[in-house]
Amino acid sequence: MVYFRAMALLKVSGATRYEKGIAVADNISFEQQPRQKIAIAGETGSGKTTLLKMISGLLQPDAGEIKFKGKHVPGPYEQLIPGHPDIAYLSQHFELRNNYRVHEILEMANQLTAEEAADVYTVCRIEHLLGRRTDELSGGERQRIALARLLTGAPQLLLLDEPFSNLDAVHKNIIRSVLYDLGEKLKITCILVSHDAQDLLSWADVILVMKSGKIIQQGTPELLYFEPVNEYCAGLFGDYNLVDASIFFSVPGIEFNGKQLLIRPEKINISDSNINSVNGKVERVLFHGSYYQVFITAGGQSIIAKTSRNGLMPGDNVFISPDIDSLWYI
Repeated sequence: MVYFRAMALLKVSGATRYEKGIAVADNISFEQQPRQKIAIAGETGSGKTTLLKMISGLLQPDAGEIKFKGKHVPGPYEQLIPGHPDIAYLSQHFELRNNYRVHEILEMANQLTAEEAADVYTVCRIEHLLGRRTDELSGGERQRIALARLLTGAPQLLLLDEPFSNLDAVHKNIIRSVLYDLGEKLKITCILVSHDAQDLLSWADVILVMKSGKIIQQGTPELLYFEPVNEYCAGLFGDYNLVDASIFFSVPGIEFNGKQLLIRPEKINISDSNINSVNGKVERVLFHGSYYQVFITAGGQSIIAKTSRNGLMPGDNVFISPDIDSLWYI
């Protein structure tokens, strides 16, 4: 029996873009299946926005090709009006016209039935804002309306550039819920860019990590969090320990292979027993609500641990050991 792989919704092959002689996107290749959630992480200037704009047809690649549903995505050098009718791009610098009611802004772009448009407004949490003027909105409300305006154009692929930036905790949580419902209720495929990769771990199916215009690692959130290819990737996703494996000389299962041991703080066990553990001294304890962040010196090296255990104080002697199932060497 012969099995056929479904055609990718989006296929990026060797996409490259130069600016002032420097490759800001360098030989980028990946595929996206329908409804697959892809996130792109990386430091500022790593090429994330450039890649999104090439995918949307707003920037012309200098090399490579981008195909959407099997067809070439033309860049601005190939058509009079840049952009692709089925690909929507929401910039972090979006604009809404002033002196308009929200419903007027949305009606200008609407290509949906009244029922479909109502579903979009519900998903974007803006039903209560339809009668407001655009200059009466908060930043988070303006962002959701700009998103709804794009969605009423019935795109099949949505590109979001830094949707969490400049939002307070309340509006950030609302946007997280909106992004979840885009796929679950509206069946829209998304690519999301963020410099704060922690926002991506609970959302993405696949994460691409970019640095200096290149993809340096890609995989599931779990893979990138626990098995980063280097220290740059590790740091994007939160606190980490990178120590000489010799610090845990008395712990069974540690490999002394000349590499450094990378382990996340929540995988450091703190106990009062010296069995299969090493002695350490607590230097500092920070309370974060759901956990304590504990800074420990052991074997002349600094260790960060996260624990629910309270009562630890600077100067306390403790015994620590890593979770053997969560070790990673780089």
